[in-house]
Amino acid sequence: MPIRQIGSLDVSIVGLGCNNFGGRTDGERSAEVIDAALDAGINFFDTADIYGGTLSEEILGRALGRQRGDVVVATKFGMAIDAERKGGASPSYIRNALEGSLRRLGTDYVDLYQLHRPDPDVPIADTLGALADLVKAGKVREIGCSNFSAAQLREAEAAVAEGAPRFVSVQNEFSLLHREPEVEVLAECERLGTAFIPFFPLMSGLLSGKYHRGEPPAPGTRLAGMPEERRQDLLADGRFEVVEALERYSAQHGHTIVELAIAWLAAKPAVASVIAGATRVEQVRANVRAADWVLTDKEVAQVDAIAPPLLAGP
Repeated sequence: MPIRQIGSLDVSIVGLGCNNFGGRTDGERSAEVIDAALDAGINFFDTADIYGGTLSEEILGRALGRQRGDVVVATKFGMAIDAERKGGASPSYIRNALEGSLRRLGTDYVDLYQLHRPDPDVPIADTLGALADLVKAGKVREIGCSNFSAAQLREAEAAVAEGAPRFVSVQNEFSLLHREPEVEVLAECERLGTAFIPFFPLMSGLLSGKYHRGEPPAPGTRLAGMPEERRQDLLADGRFEVVEALERYSAQHGHTIVELAIAWLAAKPAVASVIAGATRVEQVRANVRAADWVLTDKEVAQVDAIAPPLLAGP
């Protein structure tokens, strides 16, 4: 498994997104997925305090057990969990949120602690100052952010006190069917030396080959649980034309569309790890196989011709 860097952290190019744990997958099945990821060489696990109503962190912590020190655990804070834990990025909320995550994960430190989304009500300098205190205390190794624009990344970089920790990563949605980060964010990441972590790399399963034109999503799938309007948008004929063309291209090269979707992201210099979710052991293995396909510049250009930014759309 190729290794890349997020700040001082060495992470596998294919990571495991843990957003299904405690929700679509129970503790036992989630543990099987985590074990399969470890066996396949994945060392980067990304969760958040809101996933599974906080259960994702608990499940991940239990499943890792004694292997905790051998992996990189990333979690996020800032979104509302319940009526008492309303989210945000104030120093007091951050301190309390981290203690909750540490308790649920069964650890005394988080490798990468990420602000889940910008908080317009709190100056970013205050947020960074609170996170710096946690790094100094040894409770956090590196800090990152999520759902930040290029302008917000620049603002955060400018607000870092001399010698203090900075955001070493940004986690935004990015896939062959959602290419908005290419407009500004990826270039800003390269300029700042910030690692980019794409989430929803398979576009909620649309790039997995599990959905077919004219057929409703199977019960239990991510799309089946979405609001009707969003589901119809994702399953539009125009998107399926792109997906079907990508499937043909993958097959011609002896690969699956899942491998293509992940390998294409990994070909971006700023991308550190592609955190694909999984609800079954077979999905983990399918995701990991993508690490074996290193796209050439010619192949990237061919794929871009099939799914260009303006055609794919956000």
